[in-house]
Order: sequence, then C-alpha cells, then structure tokens
Amino acid sequence: MKSQAHLIGICVLALAVGGVRIAGAPVKPAVPKVAEPMPTIDGITIARPAGFLGLKISDNHFVLTFYDAKLKKIAPDVARAALRWPVSYQKADERTVLNPSGDGVSLSSLRNVRPPHNFKVFLSLFAEGGEQAVENYVVDFHD
Repeated sequence: MKSQAHLIGICVLALAVGGVRIAGAPVKPAVPKVAEPMPTIDGITIARPAGFLGLKISDNHFVLTFYDAKLKKIAPDVARAALRWPVSYQKADERTVLNPSGDGVSLSSLRNVRPPHNFKVFLSLFAEGGEQAVENYVVDFHD
C-alpha cells in the first residue's frame, strides 16, 4: 500500500513538472522569442525629464529630434530651440534657431554649420510664445 501511494505521488509530481505527457494532450511547439532590436537615437544623445533628444548635423544643418522614454520618435513639446557654439574663425559665437521641420518629430536650422564639427553647444528649448527657456543643456558635440 505504501509503495502504491509512493508511485502515485511520483506520477503526480511528474505531471506537475511536465516530464510525462498524457496521451492525447496537444503539444505546443516551443516558439523562440525574437528580441526586437533596441531603437537608437540619431546623433548625440541628450537625456531630458520627458525622454531624450538627439542632436546631429545633417547636410551641414542642425537637427534636433525628440524621443520618448522608450526611444520612439515623438512630436516636439517645444516651439523652438536656440543653439550657440564657439568657433575658431571669429571672436563671437555662432548662433541659430531651430524651428519645426516637415517631418513632425524634429526641429531644424536653416544656417549652415561650418566644419570642423567639434565644439561645445549651448542648447535652449522654448515653449510657444515663451521668452524664457524651459530647458537648457550644454553638449560636447563631435562628428
């Protein structure tokens, strides 16, 4: 009697662990999980309270792209950005304003940025109609 109870206990344990297949039970094939590639941020990554910014130079123009916390591109939550950076060919810093671009997820400048692209950028974000910057960043920019 004791060995019969012991055998039943082993069978129940094997069924619970999944080591024994009951006849007629469907077998689900193991589906390998494919990890989605992690999205990347174009340009220099800048962390901000609501996600991230990506600052790059494309066709000699600054482009500032906005990302959420999951690195998905989003519409800018500011109206414009102002950039200032020192240059070697004149005493005064270069300056430009970035306005909304046609893609809906970035701000871009009209001003050409002369190489070399290795400098410190002072970035300020402005809300619609705002005179004071809502966010400020200093970025070591390099290609």
